[in-house]
Amino acid sequence: QVQLVESGGGLVQAGGSLRLSCAASGRTFSTYSMGWFRQAPGKEREFVAAISWSGGSIYYADFVKGRFTISRDNAKTNTVYLQMGSLKPEDTAVYYCAARWGSHQPNAYNYWGQGTQVTVSS
Repeated sequence: QVQLVESGGGLVQAGGSLRLSCAASGRTFSTYSMGWFRQAPGKEREFVAAISWSGGSIYYADFVKGRFTISRDNAKTNTVYLQMGSLKPEDTAVYYCAARWGSHQPNAYNYWGQGTQVTVSS
């Protein structure tokens, strides 16, 4: 069982940056793939980025490549991060952290955080 708590969302101007954090409980954090997803009003939830349990494999949606960076700390804080840069108004959404035991599969995450709102003004 993994519990996830996101933080770091907020209001930022277009072109700005934010760093989202997701703190995970549990001793087996290092065995879980971690992902970030987002859902904008009136739209379906979509995959943003993911990182394997070891950090050795990283995946990005095409629309964030070169702008967002995912990372994780398995040693000290059991936290996964999403550094977001060059933000655009279309990045406005609720961002969710998710966990899945084993390898990354975008449609098979089964632990979810409560979400954090990111709003990008033009």
